[in-house]
Amino acid sequence: MTENSNVNWFAEDAATFGDRLAAARESQGMTQEDLARRLGVALGTVEGWENDMREPRANRLQMLSGVLDVSLSWLLTGEGQGVDAGGEIIVADLAELLHEMRVLQTEMQQSAARLGVLEKRLKKAVAEAA
Repeated sequence: MTENSNVNWFAEDAATFGDRLAAARESQGMTQEDLARRLGVALGTVEGWENDMREPRANRLQMLSGVLDVSLSWLLTGEGQGVDAGGEIIVADLAELLHEMRVLQTEMQQSAARLGVLEKRLKKAVAEAA
């Protein structure tokens, strides 16, 4: 590998899922550890995704999309709203609102998953009590 090979490593036409994930994470100023913590997964899981050694489940894909402020289709295929959305200029306040909405959507999905777990536990407890 040459010394310049690390410069401008991201190319849309040759990017894999892991490349797009890493580019989106870096564009948000997050480390792999930051992303893992926000998603509630192990650091090794994020590393596996970015190295194309693992693939996230559907619910994690939605969370990634929201947390990284990119479209789900861009993460999967490279088409759609990504880190390089064609030079579209978004007013800072609107971009911040959009980001907050996506974070809230992610939190709501996590809460819904927790609610499902609690519902199962309650049903089990009721069945055992009967």
